Amino acid sequence: MLTALALGITVLVMLAIAAVPLGRHSHGGAIIHGGCLLATLFLAGLALAALLAGPPETVMALPFGPPWGPALLALDGLSAWFLLLLGLIGAAASLYAIGAGPGPARALPPYPLFLAGMALTLAAADAFLLLLGFELMSLASWALVAQDHREAENRAAARLYLIFALLAGACLVPAFGLLAGQAGGLDFATLRAAPPDGWLAGAVLALGLVGAGAKAGLVPLHAWLPLAHPAAPSHVSALMSGAMTKIALYVLARLLLDLCGPAQPSWWGVPLLAVGAASALLGALRANMEDDIKTLLACSTIENLGFITMALGLALAFRGADLGPLAVLAAAAALLHALNHGVFKTLLFLAAGAITHGAGSRRLDRLGGLIHVMPVTALAALVGVAAAASLPPLSGFAGEWLLLQALLAGWKVADIAFQVVAAAATALAAMAAALAAAAMVRLYGLVFLGRPRSPRGAGAREVTAIERWSLLLPAGLTVLFGLFPGLLVQLAAPVLQLLTSAAVRPPASVLALTTAEGASAYYPLAVALLLGLALAALVLLVRRRSPGATQRGPVWNCGFIDPPAHLPFGDPLTQPTAGGIAQPLRRMLGGALLAAREQVEMPSPGDPRPARYEASFRDPSEPLLLAPLARLRDDITTQAERLRAFTIRRNLSLGFGLLVGLLVLLAWLEAR
Repeated sequence: MLTALALGITVLVMLAIAAVPLGRHSHGGAIIHGGCLLATLFLAGLALAALLAGPPETVMALPFGPPWGPALLALDGLSAWFLLLLGLIGAAASLYAIGAGPGPARALPPYPLFLAGMALTLAAADAFLLLLGFELMSLASWALVAQDHREAENRAAARLYLIFALLAGACLVPAFGLLAGQAGGLDFATLRAAPPDGWLAGAVLALGLVGAGAKAGLVPLHAWLPLAHPAAPSHVSALMSGAMTKIALYVLARLLLDLCGPAQPSWWGVPLLAVGAASALLGALRANMEDDIKTLLACSTIENLGFITMALGLALAFRGADLGPLAVLAAAAALLHALNHGVFKTLLFLAAGAITHGAGSRRLDRLGGLIHVMPVTALAALVGVAAAASLPPLSGFAGEWLLLQALLAGWKVADIAFQVVAAAATALAAMAAALAAAAMVRLYGLVFLGRPRSPRGAGAREVTAIERWSLLLPAGLTVLFGLFPGLLVQLAAPVLQLLTSAAVRPPASVLALTTAEGASAYYPLAVALLLGLALAALVLLVRRRSPGATQRGPVWNCGFIDPPAHLPFGDPLTQPTAGGIAQPLRRMLGGALLAAREQVEMPSPGDPRPARYEASFRDPSEPLLLAPLARLRDDITTQAERLRAFTIRRNLSLGFGLLVGLLVLLAWLEAR
């Protein structure tokens, strides 16, 4: 199995090399993306086989590595779970790329390298190979974000993304270095044998959370995410949101729940719980403010990543408090929601690409009525937004239901401070879920319902057959995973044992999800049956009591003048706008959290100019993080410029002092 895994990653690297000459060929894009489709399906099959039959116990030594030994390749339950996610998402994204047509030739080689970097990160059995794959993933995705560098906003998004990617690597390298310095080796088995404690454990926790959080887009390190997703092609955005951010959380789970050992205290879960709750609330609120589809979906990703991080924090806290069944419940919520979110968010980003391709715009206020001309896209997108709104029996509900059950059990940790934090996190999670549902209703209503708001929207057309199949694949998986979440949790049993160190039966059966004590349960098939019966009864009731055939007439125009003859069903301008729907939430919550403001310019009496209304908001990361960092960058640049005026004597003295300092540090480390 490990040989097959290495072969799959090698094929992706070879595809990246072959993409250089094939990029000039008219069918080069289809060949490369078709190869990526087959390779990702192969990786997904390997991951599923490892989860069903048990991962291999051996470790494979690769013919390269650091100077002191070869790099190691392995596949355990945790890496197999996320490899399955990567394979499914990579297959859907690659299929969409085949149907969407060739892009620029320079964007072809980084795509298989991006997939290879993520797969290599998951397959690593030592810190060197994990960090190598992590950085390959970062650089390849940066090249994909920067592919359309002619636009100034795309260049700015790529530059900011690269800064946060470098920050992630700069934090993860010392995190693994601290572990390796104490354990005496870089392989995972050696690191597990010597878990950190004291200040070393706290440093690893802080560095791991900042490093993984910067790459995943957790608050307050999320500023790059709403900018990078619109800059990248839609299939790349689907991979970044659905898979890459989950790879970052995989690294966090591997570092904190696996390599640091099970003996860490329960307070370790508090930072993850706080960061996750803040991410969920801010991401969901900002999703209600955005008027670009891909930016809205990026903010929704921040929200869902917050839910997964909260579940990981609860697993850490329950494990530290020796509450094994509850730790398994929280870990199951994290794994299940990571898989489900990856699939339905991939569906939504691919649907956004189809909308852009078919209607020519991503702006909510330039779309409308697409359900009539793009019915397949509308149906697939309806499945995605319903799952993102956590509506049962679709897949988005199951993970959040498990998370809520774990949050409600937070009082069982015998620490009053943690109980208060858990109660606050529960309230924030509930508010974030409600805001997410509002954002999805707003998205679907403005894009697919109503009437077209622009000529391009009125002339929209359905996308190609291959693109439609790339939407139907994740849509079918979203329905399937929603109906049978218990099977997924049972499939994750070896992963749950690895993360929680508890030999507890997963809180699930074939037909139901249960809590740790079995006090409550969720039966998705029964919910689906009841909803189907209720819908059928409603349709029959309406038809029975309807006085006659359905009639169509003009839409109410809010009391304004009658619609013109060429608009028999009303003026599209009388429809609600994206800003209008967001106004109540912007006024209630936006002022405190997003510095939202509204401005009305009313002309004086007799002035024929129209009144002007402007609404805006500002993400808190801009004044609190980005602006101070920009000032620090300018100060460092100013001081660095002074080095150019140094004499040779000063330059030699500076180098000598640095060498002495490094020798002192090395001697101190050896003395320990």
